[in-house]
Amino acid sequence: MTNDDDIDPGIAAMLDGIEDSSDDVDESSYEGRGLDLDLDSAKFNDSEESNETLPDVDLTVTQFKPIEKFFEEESSGVFDDKTYYKTCLSGEGESAQRFHNLLSKYLKCEDKKDRSVYRQQIVTAYWNFLRSLAPKMGKSATPMPKRMAMRFGVVLPSLFTPDQKNFFSRSIFKNITGEPILYVDEWMQEISGGRLTMSVTDEVAPSHKKGPQAEQQRLMQLKNKNTGKIQSSDSLVSAKENERARLEVSVKDRITQIMEHSPIMGMEPHTHPYSELQRKAFTELNTLLKSLQKVDREISGYLKDLQEAKNISESLQEKVNMLPEESVNVGVEDILQEMTTVRQMAKMTCGRQGNQFPVFTREFCHTNDRDTGFRENVLRELSWIESIDPGCFQRIHRNVPNRIVPYVLLVPTYGDMGFCWEPFDRYNRVTSRGRIVIPMYPRNLKTACLTAVADLRWQVAKEKASFDWMSEGLTGQYYQYIESKKMKGDVKSFFIEDYILWMTKESMGTQKLEKEVRGIFWRYMPFPQHLKDDLKKRSLVYQELCQRDINRSMSDGY
Repeated sequence: MTNDDDIDPGIAAMLDGIEDSSDDVDESSYEGRGLDLDLDSAKFNDSEESNETLPDVDLTVTQFKPIEKFFEEESSGVFDDKTYYKTCLSGEGESAQRFHNLLSKYLKCEDKKDRSVYRQQIVTAYWNFLRSLAPKMGKSATPMPKRMAMRFGVVLPSLFTPDQKNFFSRSIFKNITGEPILYVDEWMQEISGGRLTMSVTDEVAPSHKKGPQAEQQRLMQLKNKNTGKIQSSDSLVSAKENERARLEVSVKDRITQIMEHSPIMGMEPHTHPYSELQRKAFTELNTLLKSLQKVDREISGYLKDLQEAKNISESLQEKVNMLPEESVNVGVEDILQEMTTVRQMAKMTCGRQGNQFPVFTREFCHTNDRDTGFRENVLRELSWIESIDPGCFQRIHRNVPNRIVPYVLLVPTYGDMGFCWEPFDRYNRVTSRGRIVIPMYPRNLKTACLTAVADLRWQVAKEKASFDWMSEGLTGQYYQYIESKKMKGDVKSFFIEDYILWMTKESMGTQKLEKEVRGIFWRYMPFPQHLKDDLKKRSLVYQELCQRDINRSMSDGY
């Protein structure tokens, strides 16, 4: 054991915090009672919470909306309640009991080796505690301390610094952004309500369930697949209607041109015959009319597909409505399985050598209000990424680019790496959202978001190329480059590192990439035109790349 003078100041402060609240956290009162305390937590109930937190995919939206506000003006007061810790752990049985015992020993222990042991034990104990909380996230009456434990990893407010407590208390609770960016408690809420399908895993074998829940799951899968057809057909109809409108304008211009006749000087009121340009307009008009007929046939076909898909959707919805009400919600077994998947996601944000400690504490979290992974801050970073890489959220179907923002899960970890869990739903590859995961307490939030988007970019391109991913498209070109350099290691990891340089350095005109990589990225992940125009003024390197764009646009293979 060490002397009091040798205790780390941060640890001592935490010990002071837990001792100051000793009147409220009576350790003896927890012993042998499973933390089943009779507490009045009504003031933390979110009775007004809406279940509709997941916006539908809207293919007409081209960019993120401006962020209205990042924080509330006033504190919610959630973390000021003296019974916060008791409310958080009460009613969760042995998992909460074990976690409480370990956390108490960890905070009061002075020996570094013993602290390390307790720290490792807390990881498993805390995730078991969260598994107990997970099924409760679908209930509107769940106390706020339990939600905050799931959302931010905050179980003991005395582990905040005063500044952290201030901006966490002012964080915006509800999703007012209109984007599919979710905290863990919201994620589990959507899973339990059946509005979000379970994350796909390789380890867990598909279950062969029977009964109403199995039928409901089957119908939801069919609906997801059919939704892709509806959105795809609708997008194609809109694209063809826009093409028809452009052709009709051209037809109108040609007819107007043909109908203009200037008078013959000295032979009024007679007018000149058709000019050479007007005769040429006849030929052009004939071509335009044939194009209009072709577009009209395509519109008719797509409208037929759209109507059929909508009829199927209505039929599936009727069958869903006929199911027993209790089958709509996902079973506890599935919720716990998803929670296990979320734990795996959390581990991946930290990496094998990272800090896996799951509880929020100022000992490990040193982010400020701007760099913490709150929903609004992550949206700010994703908006910046899209402004430089406009195609980062686009998937092309039948030569029509569809902008589809993935689901974003914010996990309260001290990791530094975001990543893509699924590039899209396996039942709807056309218009379904993918899934990316971003840690909330990284050293650099921008880098964490960039790694997630880079991984999404890679996986979408790889799925698009399918079996030819090592020879075609973005992944093929990059793989061939890595092979030519005889570089050993994970190709995707090299790609993510280069993507970060592409976004943070090359976009500013600072040349950090190899010439071959710069050419690949310029071709397959182009900057917006205004940025290209600015870069070509800075260096001959970018002038040459812009000239390549012109050459490709003039060739048949572009």
